[in-house]
Amino acid sequence: MLFNIAPFIVFEGETVMTALEKMNRNKSKVVFVVGEGGILQGSLTDGDFRRWLTAASEFDLNVRIETLANPAPRSVGKGTPPAEIIPLFGQGVDVVPVIDDARRVVAIAKRSSGVFRVGEREISATAPAFIIAEVGNNHNGSVALAKELSKIAADAGADCVKFQMRNMDALYKMAGKSDSSADLGAQYTHDLLSRFQLTNDELFEVFDYCKSIGILPLCTPWDATSLALLEDYGMPAYKVASADFTNHTFLEEIARTGKGMFCSTGMSTEAEIVRTNTFLREIGADYVLLHCNSTYPTPFKDVQLKYLSRLAEITGWPIGYSGHERGVSVPVAAVAMGAKVIEKHITVDKSMEGNDHKVSLLPPEIDDMVRMIREVEESLGTANERVITQGEMINRETLAKSIIASRPITKGQRIERESLDIKSPGQGLQPIYLEQLIGKEAKRDFDPGAYFFDSDLADEVAEPRPYHFDRPFGVPVRYHDYGKLIHLSNLDFVEFHLSYQDLELDFRDFFDTVQEGMGFAVHSPELFSGDHILDLTSDDPAYRARSITELNRVCAITRELKTLFPATETPAIVVNAGGFSENSFLSPETRPALYDRVAAALAEIDTSGVAIAIQTMPPFPWHFGGQRHHNLFVHPAEIDAFCSAHGVKVCFDSSHTLMASNHGGWSFYDNLEKILKHTIHMHIVDAQGVDGEGVQIGEGDMDFHALWEAMADHAPSVSFIPEVWQGHKNNGEGFWHALNFLEAFVPDGAEKA
Repeated sequence: MLFNIAPFIVFEGETVMTALEKMNRNKSKVVFVVGEGGILQGSLTDGDFRRWLTAASEFDLNVRIETLANPAPRSVGKGTPPAEIIPLFGQGVDVVPVIDDARRVVAIAKRSSGVFRVGEREISATAPAFIIAEVGNNHNGSVALAKELSKIAADAGADCVKFQMRNMDALYKMAGKSDSSADLGAQYTHDLLSRFQLTNDELFEVFDYCKSIGILPLCTPWDATSLALLEDYGMPAYKVASADFTNHTFLEEIARTGKGMFCSTGMSTEAEIVRTNTFLREIGADYVLLHCNSTYPTPFKDVQLKYLSRLAEITGWPIGYSGHERGVSVPVAAVAMGAKVIEKHITVDKSMEGNDHKVSLLPPEIDDMVRMIREVEESLGTANERVITQGEMINRETLAKSIIASRPITKGQRIERESLDIKSPGQGLQPIYLEQLIGKEAKRDFDPGAYFFDSDLADEVAEPRPYHFDRPFGVPVRYHDYGKLIHLSNLDFVEFHLSYQDLELDFRDFFDTVQEGMGFAVHSPELFSGDHILDLTSDDPAYRARSITELNRVCAITRELKTLFPATETPAIVVNAGGFSENSFLSPETRPALYDRVAAALAEIDTSGVAIAIQTMPPFPWHFGGQRHHNLFVHPAEIDAFCSAHGVKVCFDSSHTLMASNHGGWSFYDNLEKILKHTIHMHIVDAQGVDGEGVQIGEGDMDFHALWEAMADHAPSVSFIPEVWQGHKNNGEGFWHALNFLEAFVPDGAEKA
């Protein structure tokens, strides 16, 4: 129930326009019509309005609302238990008026969404933890220090910064005067408060400052007078101190504002927690309970983090943690245990006068806590079925074992245990499938040492055949498998994926005659000897110089390859230009300088007879040694600006750019033109999420219909390959599967390129 019924009420005689404005404000798509004395007369939903709109030959939004209203709205009597109200919700009904014996609307019952909102932030089971940096009175009466602490909280990435407001005369029984009969602790607290409080106007000044630096201000009212002042200011939500958790009179006053509240449960027994939770639910308050121990500092043995799960059972809502222990480990652990709100005190000096300073976090500590919480949240993932990550797939290929043929096996021969062995690396079928292979008829011939693959267990296998595309198409190859793969289909070209060891080979050992009619492109190595990952943006001049030297070597080899592949006049060289960082993304302000380094490096590359095609990059690329963060050639607008300024071309990788779009929150399809107009070669493949580039084509997030239409509009005739993870295995089986899938998106009647 919401005691603030005004957003849901329209009076008889008011217009339909007024009703629509109220619906827009209350976000519930319904208003209730009341007559004299607040007596319920009817209701109007957005559905009622739409039906009227479509049925009327002409309409006037200034007509009286009672002409459209439903005269018999559903309602419940005052005092109806929540258990009897909840079944009324459903089929679009989320709000029910509560009436007294005279049919006066006295409250609104509203179905909880399980989502608690503070400003623009959502607090729910799926949202990131809402982090409250508690200043309280740690400003020690200084506006300047209050602002400094607010800036510290904002810079750390906290969601809000919280203060306290008290009216000493209203709060204390001695009308704000020191009580000589009070216990020492009460006298000490009273003395601190009387000396270190900010005036109300000073607090409002600090609140305004918080908004100006982009952090939400919140406040704990300690009395009704302070609550009224904060309401007049426009506070979006309230924090309730542990000291008021059992003060139901005051809780009801806060609930009447219609604002959400965070309630600390420190100093309360479980019976009191259960009772207050029931009370808050019955009055329809929007609230989150915070597990708390009100000891300063709290001994670790008394924190009792496991109680978070019990608190969640009691409330049925998201829960949080308000901590007074030393350090940052406990709040970080609380997030791992399900806390969706974290509150911790902050200070600039733990030795300052006042109990809160001793349990507060210094600026580096609040930085660490926020960072660790976000890392933990990212690492929590889901409880869904476990799948192998991209990084694990890479290591599985290298470190795991495979089933191989220990002796020749001919097609159609029954496979026996004696014909199988288990050896590293893990590039074939995993040993767990050994028993499933035994007794099967071999689908193909096996030489000793040949791998078995998933397809050897499958009923159907993707076989190569001639394909029909409206643009040149090919597959990735290495020198050693080029001759085998080109005869399996009507390929227009191949893309040589070079390793740094391939740079030392003589390609004429693999094909020493002119390859008539076959085009080619080259994918430059990303990793060179000595763990050197090509990076044209490195801060180290020597490192950058070596990257330039290595890329010049690739260009020279490509020019030599042209002598055997004369069908391609200007072969593209796909390059990952660099601009990655190890632990986090670089700030946007740093990227222009890195793009300038790429441009300067390209000026030192001999590109005569070849064309550099910088590959579009994913946010989280996999390099040998682990995942990185990529900063350049990720954002479509930046790619467009760089290419336009420097005349550089790109290799559009659909999976990389889709993952970048998923991570950045922009529309992949709306931004394709920015990239495709600069594209001279493409890698077309599927992707999932922000780093899932190992998924089978057709099983990820890609809308290939929309992609193919954009390619036709903005990059007609541009060549592509299906760059499928481990697609070369089993005579290119993954490539043929991908081409079979992609061929379906070629428009009917399109000419073969």
